[in-house]
Amino acid sequence: MTSVIANWITGILNLWPFLVTLGVLVFVHELGHFLVARYHGVRCLTFSLGFGPKLIQTKRGDTVYCVSLIPLGGYVKMAGETAEDECEGKDDEFLSKSKWKRFQILLAGPVMNFVLALVVMTVVLYQGAQVPVYLDQPPVVGSVTDDSPAATAGVRPGDRIISVAGREVNTWEELFYAVLPRADREVEVVLRRDGDTRSITLTPTGETEYNVGDLGVIPSISPQVASIQSNSAARDAGIVVGDVIEGIEGRAVDQESLIQTINDNPNVPLRVQIRRDGVQQDIVVTPNLVDGVGLIGVFLSAEMRTIDPGPFEAVTLSLDQNYEWSGMILQAFGGLLTRDTPVSQLAGPIGIAQMSGDAAQSGWIAFFSFMSMISLNLGILNLLPIPILDGGHIAIIAMEGVSRRDFSVQLKEKMMLVGFALIMTLMVTVIYNDLTRTWIERFMIWR
Repeated sequence: MTSVIANWITGILNLWPFLVTLGVLVFVHELGHFLVARYHGVRCLTFSLGFGPKLIQTKRGDTVYCVSLIPLGGYVKMAGETAEDECEGKDDEFLSKSKWKRFQILLAGPVMNFVLALVVMTVVLYQGAQVPVYLDQPPVVGSVTDDSPAATAGVRPGDRIISVAGREVNTWEELFYAVLPRADREVEVVLRRDGDTRSITLTPTGETEYNVGDLGVIPSISPQVASIQSNSAARDAGIVVGDVIEGIEGRAVDQESLIQTINDNPNVPLRVQIRRDGVQQDIVVTPNLVDGVGLIGVFLSAEMRTIDPGPFEAVTLSLDQNYEWSGMILQAFGGLLTRDTPVSQLAGPIGIAQMSGDAAQSGWIAFFSFMSMISLNLGILNLLPIPILDGGHIAIIAMEGVSRRDFSVQLKEKMMLVGFALIMTLMVTVIYNDLTRTWIERFMIWR
């Protein structure tokens, strides 16, 4: 009972970040449609955040502005928007405008989501950030997790991973992105060992509730001092925050081996090799005996580098980040068609609410970074050529332009019905995924 109450409380706490995220994204999207429609002289009847019964509404001119009950989207209702509307042939109706103007109105919503993603990430990156150094380094295996797919396939420390499933990987970040969507699916991995190239086949395991693919390989990470306790051996020895520990007693170390060596040598002077501001030096530190093990009083992290861009560099970095995210999103969508992306990785409203709540708890930078990625996702999703979405309407206009004739109302209705069925199938799938990741799963006796 206590766990159920805790889950309910967590859900409520996650609700507000979710509503803020969704409200901003939907408002910006619909504002794009609204502004370009008004620019081209289209009469807008309703501007709604949400669907269903109207909770709050006010009318200004021809437009009713409202907040509706179901907060999973929004819409701008334009005069003469569909053939089923009572069109009078007036110049201020949507269908009275040229295909080019209708294209601009439909495209404006996704474009506004792209602009929002770019602006938000620019602001976030302009604040500066710390990122792990290893992400930009070649994917040379530092260690292999026991009983992992990589261990079973014979991957060894020192192996350089060249490609995954035919996709070349030049950095650890590219490797993670290549493996992420391929959980529980057999893939070919090409690696280089001692100058020889070899190919192996393995199946990444699915990690976390989102079934993220993992090979079980870990980079060689130099530990960095994140903080130091007062009255500690490290402080007495002259170690400072930001020092990168590269070795101990002349032996290279990673975080695990460093901790083990310190724990095993209480009250024994140890010569530690550090790098500070690019300069290497030795420091002798004597671990204190605490509860039977040696400790020097530091907290460690992976080696980090600081990004501190100016305004123009922040815009460039934002463009690069959004471009990279776009590739990931398109790869995921394409993977659904080729079955390379597990359906279990898709998240719906509950999953997004949970992720937005987690991001909000991590701080405003994480929250706005998450908002930026979801905005980009929403823009790309709406451009897919699925009838009922903006991209579907754009595709119909394009086909009508190529064929030089307007499709019949009956044909468009059939297209919309197919699009509606696809979207409903997707919604059922993601909501089912969301439910299986929560405490509700225990009531699914068939699983």
